[in-house]
Amino acid sequence: MRLSQFHLATVKEVPADAEIASHRLMIRSGMIRKLASGLYTWSPLGLRVLRKVENVVREEMNRAGAIEMLMPSVQPRELWEETGRWEKFGGQLLKIKDRKEQEFCYGPTHEEVVTDFARNELKSYKQLPVNFYQIQTKFRDEIRPRFGVMRAREFLMKDAYSFHLTQESLAETYEVMYQAYARIFTRLGLTFRAVQADTGAIGGNASHEFQVLAETGEDLLAFSDASDYAANLEKAEAAAPAGSRPAPSATLQRVDTPRVRTVEEVTHHFGITADRVVKTVLVRGKKGLVALCLRGDHDINEVKAGKLPELPGESVLASDEEILAAVGVRPGFIGPVGLPDSIPVIVDRSVAVLADFVCGGNANDMHYTGANWERDARITRVEDIRQVVVGDPSPDGHGSLQIARGIEVGHVFQLGNKYAQALDATVLDDQGKKQVMLMGCYGIGVSRIVAAAIEQRHDEAGIIWPEPMAPWRVAVCVINPKNAPEVNAAAESLYNELSARGVECLWDDRGLRPGAMFADMELIGIPHRVVVSERGLSAGTLEYRARSASESSAITRDELFEILG
Repeated sequence: MRLSQFHLATVKEVPADAEIASHRLMIRSGMIRKLASGLYTWSPLGLRVLRKVENVVREEMNRAGAIEMLMPSVQPRELWEETGRWEKFGGQLLKIKDRKEQEFCYGPTHEEVVTDFARNELKSYKQLPVNFYQIQTKFRDEIRPRFGVMRAREFLMKDAYSFHLTQESLAETYEVMYQAYARIFTRLGLTFRAVQADTGAIGGNASHEFQVLAETGEDLLAFSDASDYAANLEKAEAAAPAGSRPAPSATLQRVDTPRVRTVEEVTHHFGITADRVVKTVLVRGKKGLVALCLRGDHDINEVKAGKLPELPGESVLASDEEILAAVGVRPGFIGPVGLPDSIPVIVDRSVAVLADFVCGGNANDMHYTGANWERDARITRVEDIRQVVVGDPSPDGHGSLQIARGIEVGHVFQLGNKYAQALDATVLDDQGKKQVMLMGCYGIGVSRIVAAAIEQRHDEAGIIWPEPMAPWRVAVCVINPKNAPEVNAAAESLYNELSARGVECLWDDRGLRPGAMFADMELIGIPHRVVVSERGLSAGTLEYRARSASESSAITRDELFEILG
């Protein structure tokens, strides 16, 4: 591609709302332009990168045996009502009406549509298993679109849905998709981890997220430093402490502690560390309040807590009024000793092994010292309800946990029969009986991958693309082409030979000064830059620099071809 015939519009200024590197660099390089909040036009440059990602995704999905299709982006209300998600999906669902006042939504996902397709197309177990996928634009009406295409309202996604007669078949396809995703992100040159994840709003029985590691990632990941164990922080298991609880050695005493409410104030007042303090949080349960107890140096994992049978699927703090009515004390002085029998006491694993601990006194401005389980405070049940921290033992028994940030770019689910049951998607089994199909769901954020790659690979000069994602592999830059015909001819000859060898090549023939030309090539992230100049022609060399290198070097034409393979 001759750059003089291509639309490249780099800029120096970026919008004030461009908070992260990928947003700034995609604007500066001219890859995207904002149309409205969360809506972006992809320029020819941006589209080249987007298609590179899309092609790798499509190749690996086809290799894994999935079948491509295309479903409508506008979906009727009736389908979403069959699954109960018309209201449940919330404000992210963009609802629209046609001229007949019939209601539709702009699809944020396609479980309903593909299940409707399957219930009409699949009749026999002999047609299973089958895996359909599409690459299509989705829309989710984010409350606060931000970070450019990282959290846009409109985005490009690959979503796949598999159908099965048995759980064994579903598990097999799930593993196939897991491996396909690993190949996709490996081929794209990304540093990533597959982590155990919560199924969230999609639902289902099992799921893994594929996270690109980046300091600006919104998700926190816990992983072992000695094994393959990895999980989203909300899913990561806090292993039970080794050993048993010591026998009580202190007498229970209630101590006057005016103005001592926080864990920090308690530790300072008593001269102890936070791991000797038990903090008690009251949340709303199905049948009144529930007490959650954990160590002072730990935080509640709301996802884990929300799955407790006593809670209604979420963890919601009780109001001051509710606490006062149930316990008769202000927050900050609540403890497990003497709580009403009507309040279940769910104790975290790390707290269950404590003895002689300090806790709230269940009276204003009072705390207990020397408190012990069973003797002084009852335990309804011991559960894992806390967030893991750096240094916790890995749940698989190998190594310790570390925590890093990641950007979710893919997610695979074992949905089970959630959608097929709701939409009555059945096939006849080998006995001629109707069986509700089981489903898997597998999504990849194609446009998000582009931003995630930039977050992972950039410097002050611009983007550093992994070669499989770069708009071109090589940029041929010409110094003073208008006044040096022989230099221009040599550049054209090199460009033609590279193209003939199947190397995607950009020829910068715009005639810019070297500084401006090189700055553009660094900004848009071309992996290899070759400069053709009069001095190089005289010496029989080219000036070569890899985008990730700090210095240029003089090489021959043959050496360049060897580098490029």
